[in-house]
Amino acid sequence: MVPSPLALLLALGAAATALAEPLRFVDCGSVDGSIQEVNVSPCPTQPCLLHKGTSYSINVTFASKIESQGSKARVYGEMMHVDIPFPIPEPDGCKSGIQCPIQKGHSYSYLNKLPVKSEYPSIKLIVKWELVDDQDQMLFCWKIPVQITS
Repeated sequence: MVPSPLALLLALGAAATALAEPLRFVDCGSVDGSIQEVNVSPCPTQPCLLHKGTSYSINVTFASKIESQGSKARVYGEMMHVDIPFPIPEPDGCKSGIQCPIQKGHSYSYLNKLPVKSEYPSIKLIVKWELVDDQDQMLFCWKIPVQITS
């Protein structure tokens, strides 16, 4: 039996979606930029299952509304509306795929890693990721639900 063209298109679309893995996210205060897409890899379904001892790739495409000499990332685990700082290996946005200085009206791909340490508890929480400009204003802020698991 030969598959129909529609079945092939659906299969190709599913495969492309699985590779790109764009996420549904909540914008939590992007003032100086606008988020176009957030990708966490691997995270084929939401909430993202984050396995202890694994590092996840983060890719955020955003457009800047301002000029800035630099940028800095701040990452939190949000539990019961309390932000708990979550250390990342490289907080400097200019060393994370962004060509600095940041120019108004340009689009950027911010690339980083989210390491999930073995000692983290197995828990459901919200990951909140902020990138601030040199005036400490939000270039972007997004949130996604995750579950840390063994």
